Amino acid sequence: MTEKQVWLVTGAGRGLGVDIAKAALAAGHVVVATARSTESVDRALGQHDDLLAVGLDVTDQAAARAAVTAAVERFGHLDVLVNNAGSFQAGFFEEMAPEAFRSQIETTLFGPVNVTRAVLPQLRAQRSGLVLTISSTAGIASTGDFLTAYAASKFGVEGFMEALASEVAPFGIRTMLVEPGFFRTELLSPQSTQYAEASIEDYAERTAATVEAWKGMDGRQGGDPAKLADALVSLAALPEPPLRFAAGADAVETFEVKAQALLDQADAHRALSISLAHEDA
Repeated sequence: MTEKQVWLVTGAGRGLGVDIAKAALAAGHVVVATARSTESVDRALGQHDDLLAVGLDVTDQAAARAAVTAAVERFGHLDVLVNNAGSFQAGFFEEMAPEAFRSQIETTLFGPVNVTRAVLPQLRAQRSGLVLTISSTAGIASTGDFLTAYAASKFGVEGFMEALASEVAPFGIRTMLVEPGFFRTELLSPQSTQYAEASIEDYAERTAATVEAWKGMDGRQGGDPAKLADALVSLAALPEPPLRFAAGADAVETFEVKAQALLDQADAHRALSISLAHEDA
């Protein structure tokens, strides 16, 4: 029998968040499903005794605190936070409006920062809990066009969670980063992806080709989000969840290629690199 836990899942009105909420419920857990609109949660997940829908814009710190308060008031404690809410501001850096770039950072970096900040006092008081954050292979290695804003936010998430892990470990709190490759979620749908307006002729041909490629990939990605959700529920149940989980064969390959690239870069100018100390050091 799985011990019933209380999960708080952001972005649970559609996409991967719905699959994670369903997997947690199927495993016998309680779910606090958050989204900008609780109506989207109701449509996606219906009614369930172990389900609480809460409105939450992750860029709103006060709303994050209110969501945690609602969860604890209803269920008494909180065990797993899933930072999942996301969006995709796509386009070449020069063509992307500063407001769009900032919007990406606010949602997919400061969103997890806000909700994690709201959750940690409760987890610390309990001396237990897991902060599970959905990152991306774009947070490990960014290759290809249109990814500057998205990769910047995900690289930030990687650093934030990696540094946080040692700070909260003494309180029995664990962190887990999840780096999915291409999964058939709604990230590339018009509801989640906003394309920068084409404005620079030098980029025009690549812009048209990249937009066509991204739109053509929507709904055809190889990864199954329901399988990923089940895997995350299983990993969260481990006494020591992994600090990182490469989700998908393409993610494993990204990890391996990046690891080798770092080793090659460390070795490329090794003699110069190690010659930079003070003579008296």
